[in-house]
Amino acid sequence: MAYKTIYPYTNEVLKSYDDTTDQEIETALDQGHALYKKWRQEDQLQERKQHLLKLSQILLDNVDHYAEVLTKDMGKLLSEAKDEVKLTAKIAHYYAEKAEDFLQPTPLETNAGDAYYLKQATGIIMAVEPWNFPYYQVIRVFAPNYMVGNPMILKHASICPGSAQAFEDLTKEAGIPEGGFTNIFASYDQVNEIIADDRVSGVCLTGSERGGSEVAQQAGKELKKSTLELGGNDPFIVLEDADWGKVEDLLPSARLSNAGQVCTSSKRFIVLEKDYDKFIDLLQKSFEEVVWGDPMDEKTTLAPLSSAKAKEDVLDQIKTAVDHGAKVVYGNESIDHPGNFVQQTILTDIDKDNPIYNQEIFGPVAIVHKVKDEAEAIELANDSSYGLGNTIMSEDTDHAKEVASQIETGMSFINSSWVSLPELPFGGVKNSGYGRELSELGFDAFVNEHLVLVAN
Repeated sequence: MAYKTIYPYTNEVLKSYDDTTDQEIETALDQGHALYKKWRQEDQLQERKQHLLKLSQILLDNVDHYAEVLTKDMGKLLSEAKDEVKLTAKIAHYYAEKAEDFLQPTPLETNAGDAYYLKQATGIIMAVEPWNFPYYQVIRVFAPNYMVGNPMILKHASICPGSAQAFEDLTKEAGIPEGGFTNIFASYDQVNEIIADDRVSGVCLTGSERGGSEVAQQAGKELKKSTLELGGNDPFIVLEDADWGKVEDLLPSARLSNAGQVCTSSKRFIVLEKDYDKFIDLLQKSFEEVVWGDPMDEKTTLAPLSSAKAKEDVLDQIKTAVDHGAKVVYGNESIDHPGNFVQQTILTDIDKDNPIYNQEIFGPVAIVHKVKDEAEAIELANDSSYGLGNTIMSEDTDHAKEVASQIETGMSFINSSWVSLPELPFGGVKNSGYGRELSELGFDAFVNEHLVLVAN
């Protein structure tokens, strides 16, 4: 597998990386397992806390450096890259401060005696992570597992090796011992061999449905626990009493952040018939104001897609939608530039017979649906194989909560587009995956909940 940094703005190869050898993987497994055993005997929770706090501070002290690595790897706006670096630092700090409380024995009510359960480490975690948030995706599984005492081996996306290497270098600078975190430039066959290894206790993946299915199959075969965060086709529902000023404020960021390459970004906008034309005008106005260009330039508001293949895939999906009856309200014009740009595009009139109806478009494309009433809006929102997140716009908070409870999804945001904070659990249902990351739920993902009973 070719690990290369190809700058999406120019498609210039900036650096290539050597594949990891089988012997290097064996060394990583040996070191990780030895460290897991040592931590089970010696705890060293306070040392690990200091490592994460130092990692967080290093990021905050060098935001520009780490952000530029992200931008050169996958093309995101430098301003967005800086935000990701800061969020990565915040998550590291959160788990460093919260781990001691999260690890406290949990008492259980029983007449059988004095009962409680411990949260204990289980072993090495194999992490397979994507390119769209190269630091954030890693820290949200590394930080909690490191504090638990589970070492991690990372196989990152082949198009963001610079970020993967930078993260490993960061862990070393923070004092994290050999085996605590190891980045490998591995093939998928090597990943399967790692999952099968007895020294590995679990595997987590953020990525495509296909990748999730393959990893889950391999993990299940080996009786290993797994968590998956896959795609999303998130609805943005505008109810009758929505505040249109708030709706306007959320557009176009709800769809175009990270050039539309966000699992939880709003992809299907569901609007009542009476408000449909008003919404289309508002959405088109917001899209027209977007400026594509150099992601390192602060004036740019739309970055290129992460790769030439990503651009090709999105353009193919737009063509498929149009070939099957979709209407282009705005966009879908070619951009004459060597970078991987797709013009921000608005599509309507996509019915159930359109192949795109149940697909995630991972790029700057918004689909707008017209419904006659709220019941139809809820039905349409749920008519998807995905269930990651959704947005509900309404000034009646209690009613919006009732609507949220009827959406088949892992996360609902009322009067807000997607939000990710260390204290909020992240994850979905259906083909969007299973398990949770972040918050205490993410902390518990790979712990052994060890019952202890002192009989009466």
